[in-house]
Parts: sequence; structure tokens; C-alpha cells
Amino acid sequence: MARYQIAAALALLLAGCATSPGTPGSTQASRTENCKATSEQEISALFDRWNRSLQTGAPRKVVANYAERSILLATVSNKPRVTPAEKEDYFTHFLQSGPSGKIDFRTIEIGCNTAVDAGLYTFTFARTGATVKARYTYTYRWDGTQWLITSHHSSAMPEKT
Repeated sequence: MARYQIAAALALLLAGCATSPGTPGSTQASRTENCKATSEQEISALFDRWNRSLQTGAPRKVVANYAERSILLATVSNKPRVTPAEKEDYFTHFLQSGPSGKIDFRTIEIGCNTAVDAGLYTFTFARTGATVKARYTYTYRWDGTQWLITSHHSSAMPEKT
């Protein structure tokens, strides 16, 4: 009986080796995701694109930087914004102050069709001249055509310097 079990196990093992990944009968799942080649320079330019959209004063142009399924955790709102309409509502009010951002410190991590840009930035508001220093994290996903924001978190610095 033991010989039969060993022979059956060996036959199954050899049968698994005879099929290539991705073919019917294969025990391995095949993954054929193509990763978009990118660079830290390309990812850092995504903040510039977002910042330029702020300068238009058009909330829809800002929201166009976000993936359909994304979240905005904004500096001056307690409400998570997940729908395009919620993001547009936030930016309608935020843009009234004439904001412009500048990166003070950043770190970028690049994955397969994903990237994270996190650090510190300063916003200047043209309407009042006020500045706000904040921490930020943008996560991006390549959608096959362009990089879009999948999450954006921003929070004011807790300590005054």
C-alpha cells in the first residue's frame, strides 16, 4: 500500500512539472501584469501637475487628477472625500483662497504600476498671504494611460517652528 501511495504522489508531482505556468492543469497561477517604467522625476512631476490644476481655479480640473476609486483626506476638512462630487465640493471651497503648494521635503517609492510620494509641503494662499506647512502622502496608480491619485492625505504640522 505504501509503495502505491509513493508512486501516486510521484506521478502527481511529475504531472505538475510537465505543465507550464498558465496552461490548463497548471497548479501555479500566472500573472502577466506589465509594469510601467517610471522614475522619481516622473513621479515628482505629478505633484506639479496637481499644483498647476489648482492654479486654474477649476475644481473639476483638480479632481481629474484622482482615480475614480480614490480618497482625499484633506488638511482643512474632517470629512473623507471618496466620490468625485465630494472632492469637487472640497476643491470648490479650497480654491477660493488661491492656494499654491511647494514641496519642502519628499521621499518617493516606486512599485509595479504604483508609486508613493510623501513628505512636507507649504501652501501659500494668494487671497490672504497666509502660509500653512503640512505633511502629505500621495499614492498613485498607473491606469494604462496616466498616473492617477488613489489616496491623498494632508495634515497640518502639529508643532509651530
